Amino acid sequence: MVKIDPRFQKVMDKYGAKLGSQFESSMDQPSAGVFTKDYHTFRNEALRLENTMYERACRFAHSIIDFAPTNKEYQRKTEEAIAATHLDIAPAAAYTLSILVMFTFIFLGFFVGFVSFLFGAPQIFTAIFLIVVGIVLLKPLSNYPIHLAQKRRLQASNQMVLCILYIVIYMRHTSNLEHAIKFAGEHVGNPLALDLRKIYWDVETNHFPTIQISIENYLLGWKDYNLAFVESFHLIESSLYESSEERRVELLEKSLEVILEGTYDSMLHYAQDVKSPITTLHMLGVILPILGLIVLPLMGSFLGVKWYHIALLYNLLLPFVVFYFGYVLLAKRPIGYAQADISALPQFEDMRKFKVGNMLVEPKFIAIVVFFIFMIIGFSPLIIHWIDPTAEVYITDNILLLDYRETDTGLVVGPFGLGATMLSLFVPLGFALALSIFYQTKSNKLIKIREETQKLETEFRGAIFQLGNRIGGGMPAEMAFGKVSQGLVGTPTGKFLSIVDNNIRRLGMNLQDAIFNEKNGAIVAYPSSLIESTMKVLVESARKGPQVVSKALLSIAEYLDRIYKVSERLKDLLSEITSSIKSQVSFLTPLIAGIVVGIGAMITTIIGSLSTSLGTATSGDAGGSLLSGASGIANIFPLEKLISPYFLQIIVGLYVVEMGYVLTIHANGIENGVDKLNEEYTLGKNLFRGTMLYLLIAGITIFAFNLLALAVGKV
Repeated sequence: MVKIDPRFQKVMDKYGAKLGSQFESSMDQPSAGVFTKDYHTFRNEALRLENTMYERACRFAHSIIDFAPTNKEYQRKTEEAIAATHLDIAPAAAYTLSILVMFTFIFLGFFVGFVSFLFGAPQIFTAIFLIVVGIVLLKPLSNYPIHLAQKRRLQASNQMVLCILYIVIYMRHTSNLEHAIKFAGEHVGNPLALDLRKIYWDVETNHFPTIQISIENYLLGWKDYNLAFVESFHLIESSLYESSEERRVELLEKSLEVILEGTYDSMLHYAQDVKSPITTLHMLGVILPILGLIVLPLMGSFLGVKWYHIALLYNLLLPFVVFYFGYVLLAKRPIGYAQADISALPQFEDMRKFKVGNMLVEPKFIAIVVFFIFMIIGFSPLIIHWIDPTAEVYITDNILLLDYRETDTGLVVGPFGLGATMLSLFVPLGFALALSIFYQTKSNKLIKIREETQKLETEFRGAIFQLGNRIGGGMPAEMAFGKVSQGLVGTPTGKFLSIVDNNIRRLGMNLQDAIFNEKNGAIVAYPSSLIESTMKVLVESARKGPQVVSKALLSIAEYLDRIYKVSERLKDLLSEITSSIKSQVSFLTPLIAGIVVGIGAMITTIIGSLSTSLGTATSGDAGGSLLSGASGIANIFPLEKLISPYFLQIIVGLYVVEMGYVLTIHANGIENGVDKLNEEYTLGKNLFRGTMLYLLIAGITIFAFNLLALAVGKV
């Protein structure tokens, strides 16, 4: 055997690698190193999760006392969840933290109740509220690692159909499972892409001897959650052992059919099962609490319920309960289809900022400025009274701006003025407008790009079919793009194909650069992993001849058509549920809340006027007069126990904003799964529209009913 000088060997390796990169497919290269590098980075970052607040809290609680869970099933699920989410805690630590938090709130409840009783002002409601909060927090906190794992599982499930599609597309022309997994891992998003890298990582670190065994170990975790995905993978593995090409392709197509049918069946059951709980959640968590606001002014008069008691209930406890139960329903959602997350792409970073002149400003700064301006206006009645307790502004003879009143004990309560109540509308407006500006600025431009990309993906099936036929008829792939684009002028697909054709004809690029060039490539204008992977298959298949390209494109067109049909069927299944939630957010909740707050303000004004009138009539009476009996009636409605319309409106307005936020997240999650961009876009849109409707209805009803109450007070 001839020995080669190490210096010559180094030169040969260097230039041999360059030549190989020009003549060989990047998809056919071994995956060692580069493909798993991202997982290695992720693994190192995951180990830094020990610095998170939740983990520090768990370890701190566990260092104080150890409450080991007695439920073996809970311990098993928690251990699996901790392993899946890379948390650096023990199951006992999570359980101990939940127990300590519960007892802390219960202790605070008893402490507040006892101390307030000693000082002669018992805060029974506050004490009970703290105890209830402690009990309510026990289950969510103890199951928090499980919830994190469910969220990650939901994200991965949304990408499984595309994962199987990419593997099938690749193996349709190259029967190599390792490279097919690599191809899928480069195009599906995280976290499923990280799972595919983990499969390679376990082989490269000798944790498993072969990639087949590593795959089987990974699929064990999905048998209880997505059996269709496991069966599809097994069919793909079976195709490797088929000697007949026809039988091999048949198994690959069967694997895609299995996961599509499994997706449809599971979504059908989910749509049926979730309908009743969603209706119940809306009635008990949204509609009934809003209708209950009508009796709150009377509860304040008879039971001494304060405005901050209602704020604790409506602005903290109820939104949390609605969010938690909605999240539990969302966690049961089966697999769907992931939308491309283009918000993290560096070329679109400037589109998520607010343009002021020639400067780009972070949207959070604009939102903070808007928030503080509206808060100052909304809280101006309190600020004016704090600066000058005797200040008052007469809008008319009967309508005051502040209308603070003094009770028999010398306590000043209020504000009861119509002007103050109208100014209170700026508080929920400030919250809603700040959030709307923040989310809309981040998503408005990007959502338009993705809508164009989605139109391209929808039309792309026909374009791929035409390309496959043209190339199969003997036309070079470079010419086929121009011919097909001529028949699709004015469509997103026509624009995409014309960009490729223009790059080839005018800029002299080859087919790969015309599509994937970082500056002028067609894929830059349409960032879609589905289109990118299809074009990669086209470019790589072109090396093996036009017939291979034609067959690959025609099969991809058929696969995309089947996925599109199932996707439309899934939208029909979920349309009734999502439309119900959307109507709650945009119309019913703001409308009912606006009317209710007007009625509540009217009741408070009437009771306040009645209490003041009776108190004035009985003041100075000797007790033998017929009017002395009215003093007992006046005591039924003491001013100090009334809930000011100002605070009542702020509570209801914030409740509308919070419910709009929570229900929008649930509607997006049910319809699209984990889709951050669409969530931000719908939040910005729904918060603005819903809150503006509420403010319009509330402003009209408060003004009209207040005038009616003043007229009743005169009588």
